[in-house]
Amino acid sequence: MEGDTVDHAAGNSTAGENIGREHPPTIADLGELGLLQRLFRYCPSDVVGDDGAVVALPTGQSLVVTTDVLVDGVHFSDRTTAPADVGWRAVAANLSDLAAMGATPLGITVGLSLPGHTPLAWVEGLYQGMADCLAPWGGAVLGGDLCRADTRSVAITALGSVVPQRALYRSRAQPGQAIVVTGYHGQSRAGLELLLHPERGDGVAPDDRDRWIAAHQRPRPRLDAIAALWQILGDGVDARAIAAMDSSDGLANAVLQLCQASGVGARLAEADLPLDPALVAWVGRDRALDWCLYGGEDFELVLCLPWVVAQALGDRLGDGCAIVGEITPGPGVALGLITQASPLALSLSQGFQHFQRP
Repeated sequence: MEGDTVDHAAGNSTAGENIGREHPPTIADLGELGLLQRLFRYCPSDVVGDDGAVVALPTGQSLVVTTDVLVDGVHFSDRTTAPADVGWRAVAANLSDLAAMGATPLGITVGLSLPGHTPLAWVEGLYQGMADCLAPWGGAVLGGDLCRADTRSVAITALGSVVPQRALYRSRAQPGQAIVVTGYHGQSRAGLELLLHPERGDGVAPDDRDRWIAAHQRPRPRLDAIAALWQILGDGVDARAIAAMDSSDGLANAVLQLCQASGVGARLAEADLPLDPALVAWVGRDRALDWCLYGGEDFELVLCLPWVVAQALGDRLGDGCAIVGEITPGPGVALGLITQASPLALSLSQGFQHFQRP
């Protein structure tokens, strides 16, 4: 982790100089070099300390690179997300993108922009959350950079590897393929609702409450689904006829983006959408459906697969994994509703987009 671009006025006190003050130590108290030494604890000792990290690729595999930026007040806040959860979510967002590409994690780099008054405990909690998320899937913190800023932001670049013929793209959906969705959708939005308005959770079972809040604060990147897919396909099977995308911006967004990239359409069935029955019971079917399609931040996968493979994957993954529709030759994505005779056209404008006009 470098720090070459740091404005040194952000932390010009001697490391540890003000630690004895009554207030909890901040990163300004520790100074840039002192903070870097703390953060090196979360990195492999043989990787950090130089101007860059040298990472070997497995033989015959290609590099996959993805970046996500999380900004205080946009993607997280102290009201809803503890520091360790911010770290977990930041890593999970990137690992979810690697899963959507069919890749295996190699490591991440971290760019931090922080006000000088940021508590040291917040930064250490952030890194502990990142380490906790990486632990089940592999990969390490390979370095990064620090910068003074008025607003906290966390920019993570994840590196992964994939055999070229098993790299998954959005542009390879084909008419007649089944559309498979991993996991229930709308749970993260439900968790956010409970965190922002705890009083609205009266009557929600504790297990459901905990599950939805965990879905928001500690989403699980679906690398397990990709591992299961490779097991079903077997060694040496070319995956270039499979399309995939993660659903972090909403299920409807993912299906629409896949169809646009592939020049196809889709037909979805409301009855087959992955709705948590407990969520439907809490907020009603209409709101649960809206959160499923447009709530976002579920960090699941949407895959376009041959039907026999889709059915096998659903059997393997279990709860929440569902075939929700089929790719069609024509343009447009339509949702067949139980309560309406004619299908409902889905639109990108209904979900959250950065820079979207009110």
